[in-house]
Amino acid sequence: MNPRDIDVLAPNFKRRLSGVTSTVIQLVPEQAKRLRIAVVGPGLPETLPRLRLHQLPALWRRPASGRPFRIWHARRNVEMLAGIVLRDALRMPLRLVFTSAAQRHHTAYTRRLIRRMDAVIATSGRSAAFLEQPATVVMHGIDLARFGPDGPLPQDDLARRLAGRRVVGCSGRIRHQKGTDVFVEAMIDLLPRHADWAAVITGRTTPENAGFEAGLRERIAAAGLTDRIHFAGEVPDVAAWFRRFDLYVAPPRNEGFGLTPLEAMASGTPVIASDAGAFRELIAEGVTGAVVPADDALALARAAEPFMADPARLAAAGEAALAHVRSHFPLSREAAAIEAVYESLWASAAARA
Repeated sequence: MNPRDIDVLAPNFKRRLSGVTSTVIQLVPEQAKRLRIAVVGPGLPETLPRLRLHQLPALWRRPASGRPFRIWHARRNVEMLAGIVLRDALRMPLRLVFTSAAQRHHTAYTRRLIRRMDAVIATSGRSAAFLEQPATVVMHGIDLARFGPDGPLPQDDLARRLAGRRVVGCSGRIRHQKGTDVFVEAMIDLLPRHADWAAVITGRTTPENAGFEAGLRERIAAAGLTDRIHFAGEVPDVAAWFRRFDLYVAPPRNEGFGLTPLEAMASGTPVIASDAGAFRELIAEGVTGAVVPADDALALARAAEPFMADPARLAAAGEAALAHVRSHFPLSREAAAIEAVYESLWASAAARA
């Protein structure tokens, strides 16, 4: 993009796909319907409107739209630091916005960076409670065009082997923090009592977690459930698997926000989740699913079993989940709420002028 045509910059300074990167990938196209926005940094699709690093000096000039400054919307420490350097050291006409998803107290370094921001957004009420500065709560939304009950189902060999079975799913990187072992323990408890169900875990395993996955496979084999609990690995279309899941489990021990419950509910799938991230603020207890204490496989199993044992309850919860997400968590609502934060900064500058 021509830098003069940009009013908002969304930096992404991490190459590896993460929840933050996924947020940028989903949100920027929606924001671009109403804003002159561009991404900057690696690890993002070339289809997104983009400012190249060599174009950064052009940011000394004000945008052609007549805005008094551009918005630099950071989501990581390194992006906050870069914005501070551009605004304060290089004197570029920028104002800085930071989105915090953390469910913990920030380090002293992060707190210093946040104090230099012009506006702060929290992705949940729980995240806002850990901030020292006032924050606007803007919860994440879901791309309802991508995640929905209508669309292709997985067609690979695993999907064919699961024909005729109901499936309880879990999606995310295979590691301790994500609670994959909690999910496996709950399934080892549940599946022997529910012969028509199987479990599928989607997500990649990094080399440092290969031993963790191997240990889980040994526990599954010892329980005689190798043909009922499956590791699908990193799948090409996770949305197809969310449609295939009849029940979804989100078991992390800790989480920033956590989009997978929304992705599942948008696909018409009820969710059982640990009390991590923003899950308690996403799920309507007893209506679209349930929330249980983190790191508690027994509680997870007890919450899931009534849905697995009662097809009518399962179907009603799936319908309620779909309606809940469509009403409260469309991506367009998130984009509009963030835009309101930007507009408040621009309006404040105009009032001072």
